[in-house]
Parts: sequence; structure tokens; C-alpha cells
Amino acid sequence: MSETEPSIIQLQAEAQEAARFSYSPYSRFRVGAALLGASGRIYRGTNVENRSLGVTNCAERTAFFTALTSGEKEFVAIAVFSPDSDVPLSPCGACRQVISEFVSPEFPIYFSGKDGKFIRAEMRDMFPFDTLHDLANR
Repeated sequence: MSETEPSIIQLQAEAQEAARFSYSPYSRFRVGAALLGASGRIYRGTNVENRSLGVTNCAERTAFFTALTSGEKEFVAIAVFSPDSDVPLSPCGACRQVISEFVSPEFPIYFSGKDGKFIRAEMRDMFPFDTLHDLANR
């Protein structure tokens, strides 16, 4: 799937729209994610903060958990966007771990900061030496 395909452009727009619904009263750092399922359905996620920061949930995990609880089991791509980041905002370590659980090493991740220019990376680039996939391939 290339960046110019309509589904990727739509996915990026959905991530931008999802960021509008961020609940981030403490950091004031909004993040939106849009996850494309193999069914063609797009699942949005946003960061949901809590004054106990350890129980805050990131946009990427919200999108995956929503998709999984909706019955989606296979995924095509994810886009992540923050209108509050000066640099492209890639998934955090916890999100990389969760994403890795459900996708192949070739899974594309698109991420952007406020300039709206998305970078494309694959899961294997974001989470190298993934023992889940390394062990499965032995």
C-alpha cells in the first residue's frame, strides 16, 4: 500500500480528526490515531489522560482496543497525528509493544506532527528485535 492511495490519505485525515476529541487537560498535548482494519473499517483513538498519569491511555492503544473489542483481528495500517507536536510524533514504547502484538513486521505506521506531513515506517523499524516475531520465525 503506498502513501498516495486514497485509503491512506483518508486514514491520515481520520487521525487528524480524532485528535480533536483528545481528553488531555493535564498535558494539553492532543493525539489522534486511526487504525485501518482488514475489513476496511477505520477505528479512531485519542489519548485519554487521568490525573494519575500511569493510567492514561494513548491514542494508538485506544484505537487498537476499540478495534479488538469490535471483533477486528487483522490490521492494514495506522496513522498517528498530534497538532501540538513540532516534530513527527511516533508511537511511544508502550504503544509499540501493543501494536507489535497484533501486526506483522511489515505493518505500516504513518505519523505526523502539526505540519501534517506524515512519515511512513514499518513495525520492524519501530520495534526491532521483536522476540514475538523473531521466535515465531524460527
